[in-house]
Amino acid sequence: MTDVRTATTLLPHALPVCENARITLFAIRRMGANGLSDARAAHLLFTAFGQDFRRPLVLLRALMADLAGTASGTIAIAPCCCARMTPAENALLTIISRIDYAPDTARLLMADLLGVRRVDGVLASAAAVSAAFADEGRPVTI
Repeated sequence: MTDVRTATTLLPHALPVCENARITLFAIRRMGANGLSDARAAHLLFTAFGQDFRRPLVLLRALMADLAGTASGTIAIAPCCCARMTPAENALLTIISRIDYAPDTARLLMADLLGVRRVDGVLASAAAVSAAFADEGRPVTI
């Protein structure tokens, strides 16, 4: 029997409705594919936040570095052009959106995403990203 995989099975989640979550997702995809210094990710955050873009950009870079350094395996990200999300992308956006009001849920999702038990450092990075977006009037909701 052949293994038939469709876009819906590989990318089971629709893109978020929240514009701020889409901005976050695009930056995550760009940095994940092209490195932390991706110019398009920086330009997107500059466009979205104006002169106050540095804090969200630096904190998102720190989160991506923490994720890469802590994960026990690979974290699947889709290309920027995809109109759907991987389970890992959905989990990451859910963590960022819920870290303030459901920290226990965020902790469990992060542990599942990374495949490790000690996720406090990465969770702190996610909380900082969430706060940076919210402080600039762009809370991430999913």
